[in-house]
Amino acid sequence: MLKRNYDSDSIRQVAALYQQQQQLQEQVDGFCQERDQVNKSIRQAKTKEERTQYISQGKQWKDKIKHVTNQIEQIQLEMETHALMVPNDTHPDVPVGDESHAKVIKMVGKQRIHEGELKDHLTLAEDLDMVDFEQASLVTGSKWYYLKNDAVWLELALIQYAMEQAYIRGFSPVIPPDVIRTSVAYGCGFQPRKSEASQIYSVTTPSTVNTSAPKLCLAGTAEIPLAGMFAQQLIKEEDLPRKLVGVGHAFRAEAGHGSANERGLYRVHQFSKVELFAVTSPEQSQDMLDELQSLQEHMFSELGLCFRVLDMPTEELGASAYRKYDIEAWMPGKNDWGEISSTSNCTDYQTRRLDIRYLSKEFKDNVGGKDVRVPWHIKEKWVKFCHTLNGTAMAVPRVIIALLETHQQPDGSILVPQVLRKWIPGQPSVLNKK
Repeated sequence: MLKRNYDSDSIRQVAALYQQQQQLQEQVDGFCQERDQVNKSIRQAKTKEERTQYISQGKQWKDKIKHVTNQIEQIQLEMETHALMVPNDTHPDVPVGDESHAKVIKMVGKQRIHEGELKDHLTLAEDLDMVDFEQASLVTGSKWYYLKNDAVWLELALIQYAMEQAYIRGFSPVIPPDVIRTSVAYGCGFQPRKSEASQIYSVTTPSTVNTSAPKLCLAGTAEIPLAGMFAQQLIKEEDLPRKLVGVGHAFRAEAGHGSANERGLYRVHQFSKVELFAVTSPEQSQDMLDELQSLQEHMFSELGLCFRVLDMPTEELGASAYRKYDIEAWMPGKNDWGEISSTSNCTDYQTRRLDIRYLSKEFKDNVGGKDVRVPWHIKEKWVKFCHTLNGTAMAVPRVIIALLETHQQPDGSILVPQVLRKWIPGQPSVLNKK
């Protein structure tokens, strides 16, 4: 936790609460023994008065058991709250420290520099009438935007292209809900640290709806509802890996952000995103991490971007990631790198919280036939937790930034990558001001 710059108080709290819970459980066990003895005495009572006396004692023990059991339940809830703040383990090869310690694994393509005055994406987009931040600010607020004209076709083209590339490689397409239970988001590791403001938008249900309904929020990434598709499921090992590609909207409060270097589309409250998600056995997860990264590199190469792959250090992993690779594109307009994608191996961090498990092949080898009915207490020793992985196939606004700035032409037009043209009406080779 210290390497990740997490407050280690949560672990101490969990340990202290667990010890307290165990002590109370011992009390309950003792009370239950006393109650059982009283119940035995009730059955053996020889007179009505003696029976009434024992019944009164039994009621007292029942009340004590209920009181202490309620304490145990409250401690359990408090313990779970602190446990949610404990991050995943960290791969031993992950660099230690903050973002400055990220390790560059590779660089693909050539940076556009020293070519006269290269415009940034906001200037290019406004010149081509692609965005409107001013009116969106009036309608919703700052960091919201309208995409217009060719920017709309560009977004749809990027989504179609990413979905197709993932589908070709065996990822099943999904459109998940954008509204999810907050408990599922927390189960995926998206609870805020104590020192941070929440990035999650809560959803308030109408007053006519039952007030006991579960708390809801807007998904910060399709990773969360995609993980939720497997919650409380037992999967056969022979059916792993399970690979999904989901398209949806991501909602981020982005509290505390707003530097000049992040203007325009770089950091916004809502954006379209294509997400890769996989459920694997522990033995499959490293190969799946490589597969996700390979797909990302293939797409960004075909889009003609210059990018680099980074092995992210401990303080940049987030709660769920055991290891995370970021991809940063060179953005000529701001003469700097900008993150456009990431991929993470979350091992069993999310699956333990969401109860996603698999039945080992060893079960069939040891028990026999495919449809043999086996008591759960026997089957359980062959049940293990899955691993989950996620990767950004297309974070649309940031890829639009990289495309506009990378493929800008001297006349202000934008060269359209060949792989996107079939998704845009007229299949244009360049985007011009209408």
